[in-house]
Amino acid sequence: MKLSQCPVSRTLRFFDGKWKPLILNELKKGPLRPGELARRIPEVTPKVLTQQLRELERDSVVSRLVLPKVPPHVEYTLSPFGRTLRPLLNSLCKWGEDLAAGRNAAAPESIRSAFVAKR
Repeated sequence: MKLSQCPVSRTLRFFDGKWKPLILNELKKGPLRPGELARRIPEVTPKVLTQQLRELERDSVVSRLVLPKVPPHVEYTLSPFGRTLRPLLNSLCKWGEDLAAGRNAAAPESIRSAFVAKR
């Protein structure tokens, strides 16, 4: 099977980029302005945040709304297409929460202790 035909590869296309899953996870909670996204994901640089948001908008996963205020404000939200990613994002969150809480008995002890210790 070609990589382009793989369903997992097709899905991961929308997550390519270190920060896209985190951006999408924040936007699944509701619309946010770029500054609020930056506060919620402080490790991402403004340049990279803007770049990743533009890519998500280009891929029709995120909608950008310019609010008619002075000065103009921009707000990002999941598009209808982007909202279809919510179940996947929720599953990723649950898996990570279970790992951090030590509830993933299948995880090797070295993994469980590393993640539980970082809480």
